[in-house]
Amino acid sequence: MKLSILDQVVVSRGRSVADAINETEQLAIYADELGYSRYWIAEHHDLPGLACPAPDVLLGIIGSQTTTIRIGAGAVLLPNYQPYLVAERYHLLATMYPGRIDLGLGRSPGGSAEASLALNTNMLQAIYSMPEKVEELLHFIRNDFPEGHSYRSLKAAPVPNDPPVPWILGTSIKSAKLAAKHGLPYAVGHFMNDESSKKAAEAYKKHFKPTKYNQEPTLILAVSVVCAETNQLAEEIAGSAHIWSIERAKAEGLDGIPNQDFANHYSLTPDEAEKRKELQQRQVFGEPENVKEQLLKLSKEYGSDECMVLTNVHSFEDRLKSYKLLADVILD
Repeated sequence: MKLSILDQVVVSRGRSVADAINETEQLAIYADELGYSRYWIAEHHDLPGLACPAPDVLLGIIGSQTTTIRIGAGAVLLPNYQPYLVAERYHLLATMYPGRIDLGLGRSPGGSAEASLALNTNMLQAIYSMPEKVEELLHFIRNDFPEGHSYRSLKAAPVPNDPPVPWILGTSIKSAKLAAKHGLPYAVGHFMNDESSKKAAEAYKKHFKPTKYNQEPTLILAVSVVCAETNQLAEEIAGSAHIWSIERAKAEGLDGIPNQDFANHYSLTPDEAEKRKELQQRQVFGEPENVKEQLLKLSKEYGSDECMVLTNVHSFEDRLKSYKLLADVILD
């Protein structure tokens, strides 16, 4: 099974944004050495605890520090931008790092209503127009606007010899059908919603239309994972992310992921305990063989070709160890 990494560039409590960005660079280099297939960076806007509003900027840096791993956006939130701008930037990256650039596309605004308004004064219309934006972007990437189109002679320069590979990311049947319609690979977010993502994966496979670019459906399953030497330790480490999510929902403690000691002594209300249970159900955690078994089972259920792992915990050392243990048991 192929393994990849989704990095939300998380900030741990007591650490700075600069620390988080430096850790992203280190983790990308480590993932390349361990044999992971891809390293994708997420886009968020003014969300405390998440440090990257512009994946392409970080990709330009980590591309120069890695050698074989594919790098990309997970995802470019297309309603925020004009397709031409996105094509230009990812064409530039594909020119710099040939054969290594993925262009994940998502519908979410990635931030508050105020951030969305600041990015696009007509955000609702932009979200509604997502299918048209995707189609236009594909024409720019493939340089194949039809005769008579106003952009027929326009190039998203520089035009690389090996263009970026477009993906659709989502958890809904709507996103799945959009990927299927254009014969695009699809990444489904189990870590966001395990119930709707299962239906989305089924819809993608059912409605997929082959093209000259992709003859068969290609599915990545994005999963929240914490791997440690023992099941108990993995559960304790994972608790830091659970408490962070609960605090975010209460609009408190948004400055970063708390440490393990805080999480283990955090007093949960009945509602918070139920929320933590829901978070645990969407997460794979445990010792290496246990995690491997769970991932293989999920991959079979979804019919995925690859698992993309998201590990949001307080300690950077725990993150590195989790990815190392996982690589040792699956990639070796």
